[in-house]
Amino acid sequence: MKFRAVKGLLIFMMRQLTLFDDLILPMRTTHDDAKYLLHELTKRGNVIGTDEAGRGALAGPVVAAAVYLTPEQEEILTAMKLRDSKRITHAGREKLFSAMQDIGVLWCAYSGGVERIDRDNILNASLWTMGQSVSRLAKRMKAPPACVIVDGTERIPDTDIPQWVLVRADDLIPSVSAASVVAKVIRDRLMAILGTRYPIYDFGQNKGYPTAWHIDRLRTFGMSEQHRRTFCRKILQGRGKF
Repeated sequence: MKFRAVKGLLIFMMRQLTLFDDLILPMRTTHDDAKYLLHELTKRGNVIGTDEAGRGALAGPVVAAAVYLTPEQEEILTAMKLRDSKRITHAGREKLFSAMQDIGVLWCAYSGGVERIDRDNILNASLWTMGQSVSRLAKRMKAPPACVIVDGTERIPDTDIPQWVLVRADDLIPSVSAASVVAKVIRDRLMAILGTRYPIYDFGQNKGYPTAWHIDRLRTFGMSEQHRRTFCRKILQGRGKF
């Protein structure tokens, strides 16, 4: 009965697509609901997914990716246990990323540096990087995407592509899961490079996130050029943990 009710709501919402450019879907969407939704969306054309990595870090950029999967590519990656990148090991993410290259998955990634994060705040910087990756991917596609599925609760500003904002899309929609993997792999590699330039913070291990060791290094040595000042100020002022 519950599934019927949610499915009925989804059908109603899908019928509104001619009336609204954007749509925020139910926050408690199940895998079955998401599968049905994706099936309905693909009837309108190509669907791409977007997600970001690094939103909660103290240092380094936020990286977003946009991905388009063909049905065949989706089947291959799903069989490899594609899901939200946070629920996959480092080795598993690298394996999936390598497989995406091998099967020719179309993707684009973009980063927003610490200056933009401090200036615009992390939410706006994340949405901006997602928008940049989406627009660049759309230009590489043979046909304009019918929509982009955005992980989270906020829509991407300044885009003409219809959007569907979905909580947990990174674990429900394969193209968004793939985007989360691409963004995470690329950001981890960038942080490993920064780790060689700023060895006292060990970015290669903590990826800029607020581990106890990272916070101790921050309090001992202060901020590097790669630290987000708006994030770190509270720690350096001794007003508690991040």
